[in-house]
Amino acid sequence: MRLPSSAHASQPWRIHGLAPDFRLEDVWGLPTPGGRDDFPLLVDAIASGDPADQASLVTRALWSVRWALGALLRWDGPEAGLGARVPTLRDRLPADLRDGPRGPEFRALPFRSVYLLEDEWAAEIANRTMHGLLHLGWVPDGDGRFRGRLAVLVKPEGRLGEAYMAAIRPFRHRLVYPQMLGRLEREWARRERAPAAVAA
Repeated sequence: MRLPSSAHASQPWRIHGLAPDFRLEDVWGLPTPGGRDDFPLLVDAIASGDPADQASLVTRALWSVRWALGALLRWDGPEAGLGARVPTLRDRLPADLRDGPRGPEFRALPFRSVYLLEDEWAAEIANRTMHGLLHLGWVPDGDGRFRGRLAVLVKPEGRLGEAYMAAIRPFRHRLVYPQMLGRLEREWARRERAPAAVAA
């Protein structure tokens, strides 16, 4: 479920002080009810996901076009990424975050983990169009349980970046995020049913 910007801004996340120059692009509530200590399971589920898995033919085609276009225009090479075109967000971390756990490696997407806390995780990506942050939080839902909250923050690169973000916005909202959330919900439900099946 898409949420208002205040759902991210009102939380005491560390990311606020680290990325004030990034624009909040999206906030989504995740269908992942769990206990206080289940956040690492959600982090692993996001990091191990692949947008091509269980995606529709249209979505897979969109990802193929995006990667082909990126290769053609040299958007995604090492010279356009973290530590080359833009500094990594890790350069901004205070000592407690820099010395703490970084978070998992991504299986399929070109993100890099930045820092991991018991209820907050940030990862980043950069290419010639933008520097982007994926932020995941674990928030109480008012019923004694917790749920994931996903935020996307971006710093577009000039007119190209602004045009790119505007062009992909409808695809993200209508195809990419709904399919990703559907996959996550199914996987999370299977995880919650697994202990009961073992006990039986």
